[in-house]
Amino acid sequence: MTGKPSTGSGYTPATVVHSETVLRRFYDVHRDAGTGPLLNPFPLDLSRRSGRAHTHHNPMDGWRPEQVGRYRPSLPRRIPRSIPEAWFNKLFAALPSNRDRALVAFWISTGVRASELIGMRQRDVDPGQQLISVVRKGSRAVQQVPASADAFVWLRLYQQEVQGQIARGRTQPVWWTRRDPIRPLTYHGAHRMFERVNASLGADWTLHDLRHSAAARMVRDPKLTLSDVQWVLGHAHLSATEVYLTPHKDEVVASVLAHHARQAREDIQPAPPLPAPGYDPASLDVLFGRSS
Repeated sequence: MTGKPSTGSGYTPATVVHSETVLRRFYDVHRDAGTGPLLNPFPLDLSRRSGRAHTHHNPMDGWRPEQVGRYRPSLPRRIPRSIPEAWFNKLFAALPSNRDRALVAFWISTGVRASELIGMRQRDVDPGQQLISVVRKGSRAVQQVPASADAFVWLRLYQQEVQGQIARGRTQPVWWTRRDPIRPLTYHGAHRMFERVNASLGADWTLHDLRHSAAARMVRDPKLTLSDVQWVLGHAHLSATEVYLTPHKDEVVASVLAHHARQAREDIQPAPPLPAPGYDPASLDVLFGRSS
């Protein structure tokens, strides 16, 4: 018996595209005959009405589903999850070592990716200028990024602890494991460290949430422009940074409640007293600098 091997469910991307094409033509025929709905529930993009679906799609590339149509809505863009200040303070207080405090302090103050910070070498640290050099994940370019003074303090404390235990040299890694045998720290090791801290607090924050939190902090600073934040985060396009401008629900609720509180205070303010008989109100306004 010959035939193609089964794919489990039997439904492949090509099968789905063919089914949608059949249904689209079915409704087109009934619309033209006047026996069906005037609006085809499986429409094509108007710019592609002249040809078949995926006319310009390279068959060597992966399947690209259609994103236009009533039953194929575009997915909403998710707001990056940042760590609230109260939760971050709890996480930082639960960190067990100066190495971990230095790591988190750099992540929250620079916004670099976890792998970019883990890959630093001794030569990439410049405490005098408060700069670290990282290799960007996408472009592989070396970029200097400013960090907080606290991060360098925690780093110095960590370096004092491991002095004489790790290899010296400008090309040696900055971060090392805490257990014997001591070896360079990997992304998986840093991830496990943060998982253990989360488990002790019953939380589920990730290392990438620290990057989102750093970006949200910088965006909220009126002294920093959006282009400044884009450069620090290493985004190729400004649109990737603009997503951090979207406020979180808790921030909006707090702002609106504060607005209502201000409105209530203004409503209950007593009216100014009327002048005594014989005084001209206009003259009193001029005398006390009030508007009429």
